[in-house]
Amino acid sequence: MSEEIKPGSVVQLRSGGPLMTAAWVQDSHVREAYCEWFIQDKAPWKQEGAVFPVTSLRLIEP
Repeated sequence: MSEEIKPGSVVQLRSGGPLMTAAWVQDSHVREAYCEWFIQDKAPWKQEGAVFPVTSLRLIEP
């Protein structure tokens, strides 16, 4: 059974990187997800976010 990336899913880029939370997923010409994560190098933590094609993400937790 294939799990689907949806809002609230924990994901990671297939190439690696930080764990991210999918905030929203939309179907346009390419299915994409806006993901958010925190940079933990410095206090206070810095929040980042970007849009990625869903095909570039792997599902960590549904």
